Amino acid sequence: MDAFSIAQLVLRILLAVVFVGMGAAHFVPRVRRTMAAMIPAPIAGPERRRALPLVTISGVAEILGGIGLLAPWWGVRFAAALGLIALLVAVFPANAQAAREPERFGPAAVPVVPRAIGQVVLGALLLVAVI
Repeated sequence: MDAFSIAQLVLRILLAVVFVGMGAAHFVPRVRRTMAAMIPAPIAGPERRRALPLVTISGVAEILGGIGLLAPWWGVRFAAALGLIALLVAVFPANAQAAREPERFGPAAVPVVPRAIGQVVLGALLLVAVI
């Protein structure tokens, strides 16, 4: 195993821990309610009925994606990374909504530009970890 392969493995493990941890946080009641509140009304649907199911789906997707990064098969790892990148794009409207209401969402209200840069960097790290 060369140095780049070792670095990729370490990066995959770190990213897996991050995504599994973030996914698990979706099931902590207080965090779950905050995440549901961050979802923009047009996405959350009438009476916000889709908000909690969307939080559940994104949490499960993060956990499965994190686990997928550790799979012994390159195709599974690559698919997991692409899925996690798609998830980062999908949750961005909720992050942007939170950024518009910092007094309501506190630390979750990261301004849009730094959040976007962070998500692009995270996506790039995912690709580097699996290429």
